[in-house]
Amino acid sequence: MMPYSTSREPRASRRGWIPALSALALAVALPVAAQTPSASPASDIVVVTAARLFDASSGRLVENPQIVIRDGRISAVGRAGDAAPEGARRIDLAGMTVLPGLIDMHVHLDSDPSYGGYTGLQFSDRFWSVLAVKHAQQTLQAGFTTVRNVGADAWNDVGLRQAIDEGKLAGPRIVTAAYSFGATGGHCDSTYFPPSMAQKNPYNADSAAEARKSVRELRKYGAQVIKICATGGVFSRNTEPGQQQMSYEEMKAVADEAHQWGLRVAAHAHGAAGIRDAIRAGVDTIEHASLIDEEGIRLAKQHGAWLSMDIYNTDYTQAEGKKNGVLEDNLRKDREVGDIQRENFRRAHAAGVKMVYGTDAGVYPHGLNGKQFAVMTRYGMSAAQAIRAATFDAAQALGRKDVGLVEAGRWGDLIAVAGDPTQDVRLLEAVPVVIKGGEVVKDVR
Repeated sequence: MMPYSTSREPRASRRGWIPALSALALAVALPVAAQTPSASPASDIVVVTAARLFDASSGRLVENPQIVIRDGRISAVGRAGDAAPEGARRIDLAGMTVLPGLIDMHVHLDSDPSYGGYTGLQFSDRFWSVLAVKHAQQTLQAGFTTVRNVGADAWNDVGLRQAIDEGKLAGPRIVTAAYSFGATGGHCDSTYFPPSMAQKNPYNADSAAEARKSVRELRKYGAQVIKICATGGVFSRNTEPGQQQMSYEEMKAVADEAHQWGLRVAAHAHGAAGIRDAIRAGVDTIEHASLIDEEGIRLAKQHGAWLSMDIYNTDYTQAEGKKNGVLEDNLRKDREVGDIQRENFRRAHAAGVKMVYGTDAGVYPHGLNGKQFAVMTRYGMSAAQAIRAATFDAAQALGRKDVGLVEAGRWGDLIAVAGDPTQDVRLLEAVPVVIKGGEVVKDVR
């Protein structure tokens, strides 16, 4: 991570426009689904069969499914042997379990954990734009066909989303936050440099009025979700995870303004007080939630807020962070909150709080997103519940009905694994088959 990266957040202070990512010839282009509304040629129809289908709405397995995908979207879900369009392309996943494409609700595609502390200063600002292309490919290859990028520098995630949606690059569907923001001197600000360098987040908000203006500007230029930093964090300097850094009034202004525009709000919030105020203010998802207390758990249930708790990445940070240049003070904070966060995950899940799958990929290497499933089951979830958190539940938290479930009308985003992931969730750490919009983007059976 860059030194002016904001704790498990992207570099907030670099500025400049992102060059057209379509110029990156190294990327693999995805085919664009045809837009013909009705009668499609057989070449645009795909019939997928498998041994089992994970029904993410119920958490149960369905035997011998048949899935028809027309123009990139699912048109029918039935059983093998049902009538299917003549001449359709067939994908037979014999002996395998099909699941909806996975959703990671907390990633930073333009961050790379290989560069911690000040080590990233050796590179040009556009270095990170280019790395985001590779990271998107790695994420898709890991079976995550949709991600929510909750903070990026220089509109990197917006440009990346546009290039992927145009079929110029391979990558997941991206819900973009663009810049995350918070208080001056807080976790979303640049906190690593002296005054002479004048580094700061251009969207810092130190009043309710400034918060509303930041929401409006970010939406104007491509934010599809608003990300704020309610508390201090792990990888910022001169902040502590438990410190509240935005007031209730500021967070309520953010939530009210975003909801008026039809956007949802995510709040980075480790500390108990910041979590409570974020929920009361109407924030939709609480990121990290490391130090949540009983009142925070009660409020989350009462208000229907979702928790996105990244309970795998501490393993990577503690093993590799020092070698990557992460400063000791940041490693200290990570150690202090890691185990507490995991136990609070257990408590919140047992209490019935709604939870989604969010990894903070970018703090650890992209493409390893599936490693969190096993940790979630270690701390109280069943395998089926963990998978739901990364499919149907995540789609609900996004407010989307086009991903997260295998049913007619949704995108034909599927993955397949050998065996039964509800019995061995670690199968999702290395997904052999990935289909996005009816197109096979990976098949290493």
